Amino acid sequence: MEKFGSLYQSGDWKGEKHVPVIHISDKVKKGEVVELRVNIGEEIPHPNTLEHHIKWIKAYFHGEGDKFPVEIGNYNFTSHGEYGVFTEPDLTIKFKVEKSGTIYAASYCNIHGLWENSKKIEVE
Repeated sequence: MEKFGSLYQSGDWKGEKHVPVIHISDKVKKGEVVELRVNIGEEIPHPNTLEHHIKWIKAYFHGEGDKFPVEIGNYNFTSHGEYGVFTEPDLTIKFKVEKSGTIYAASYCNIHGLWENSKKIEVE
């Protein structure tokens, strides 16, 4: 049986327009609000048309030593040209953490499937 995780693709976001780009400080302060930005197509623009678009982005935090990650954000991009309205695959989430860990971002392109990226953060 194939694992669901094996369906995710990844790469360097500077050369692959589908990879989620994670913007967050490498070091954050314990218990203080931090800002996470995740977007698609930062270096190479991703199409945003009815025929080819990003449907959603999800973000997770997996604390060091924790058994499971925690979903910290989930956004569905629902306008793909209706009456000339297009939602851009770009989101900002504010949250607090108590310990170091890893941010995971996942996205879904309606043509090219699932994509992922991750970034470690250290809590001071």
